Amino acid sequence: MKRNRPPRRSRQTPDSVLLERLTTRLSQSSNRIEDAYWEIRLATHIDRLLADDSEEPLITVLDQLYTGGSRAYDELADMIESCAETRRATTDSELEVVMIAVPLLAWSRFKIPSGAIPGAQLDAVRVHLQAHVLAAEAKLGLCDILYSPDQLPQNYVDTAALTGKLAKAAVHGRNLKIDPAQLQETMSFLSDTRYLLGAVAAPRGAALFRWQEDDGDPAEVLRQWTQQGGDALRPLLPACAVEFLPVLAYHAAVRDADRASRPWSLRAAVAFLQTVLNRPASELLAVVAPFHDRQLEEFRIGFTQRGDSSVVHGVVWPLLDNEDENHEAPAQIEAALREAGVSNVLMLEQRFPLEFCDDCGAPLYPNPEGEPVHAELPEDQAEAAPRHLH
Repeated sequence: MKRNRPPRRSRQTPDSVLLERLTTRLSQSSNRIEDAYWEIRLATHIDRLLADDSEEPLITVLDQLYTGGSRAYDELADMIESCAETRRATTDSELEVVMIAVPLLAWSRFKIPSGAIPGAQLDAVRVHLQAHVLAAEAKLGLCDILYSPDQLPQNYVDTAALTGKLAKAAVHGRNLKIDPAQLQETMSFLSDTRYLLGAVAAPRGAALFRWQEDDGDPAEVLRQWTQQGGDALRPLLPACAVEFLPVLAYHAAVRDADRASRPWSLRAAVAFLQTVLNRPASELLAVVAPFHDRQLEEFRIGFTQRGDSSVVHGVVWPLLDNEDENHEAPAQIEAALREAGVSNVLMLEQRFPLEFCDDCGAPLYPNPEGEPVHAELPEDQAEAAPRHLH
């Protein structure tokens, strides 16, 4: 989930002025007591904006603070995310609620499933989340949908609205029914992420997650969840290779999945090409190049076969969070490729424009001659490929 936003001109309003002032004061605080003072006031203001479906002041101030390079940007982004994904208790009788995401990475030569989850399988997933991921006193509410990335809430207001619905379900230990017809259509990619969304509720001051308990350990939680929860989730993804990621609060889980999906996409591409081309990874060449708009936006990796400059497949490695030209993405890409068995890696340093195919809108990928071209499998293997290549 990429946080940084391109600057844009937006008009100032009383809400945005107050938002900027509270955030700036919080960023200038020198102690935890003062932090708490400003955090309460900032959270109250953000909660009101989210409840009023008023997202524009939030985006306006985020843009202003990001452009100015202020530390306040991270303070505000963290607080908005927290307000959108949590419901805080105001009395001892109320429960604290956090919206969670259960992410998994998948790749397949066939369509990666999404959509409604049968009741029996959702019940099995619930049992394993309660047993291996959540604290003993925590209650759980789950959406009955396996989401694709394009079906997730598209903004903070939508996230807050879903959190509110899931909070009510969690307090009563129930599932939330989602109408699949109300969600966007899922595009078919070779590799992609799937999410189960839910909410965890617990008394104020009590543990929400297993790793918060005295004998809990995050690594052991993930191991148990992968092993036991995996048995409940894998039937939802037939004919897919699957990797399970930690169950976390919503925004953190989606960001972690965004990062993990980049090397996963490379490994999936190499495995796919070995299968459809019937050639080992050692006979592939990966061409890596930076692609810019106003700034560096992403790296694209074009795959060719040894002795042939035609790009047969491509993968996009987007920059996330505060990554820029000085980030070590090229080294990470090369390491991921070599781990997947691709020993021939060509790193291009020239700037490429952020171009896409005029006919189909697909990204153009670099070939060994340094030209951005369309990725095309040989005709006899083309039918084995998904329509969209990630």
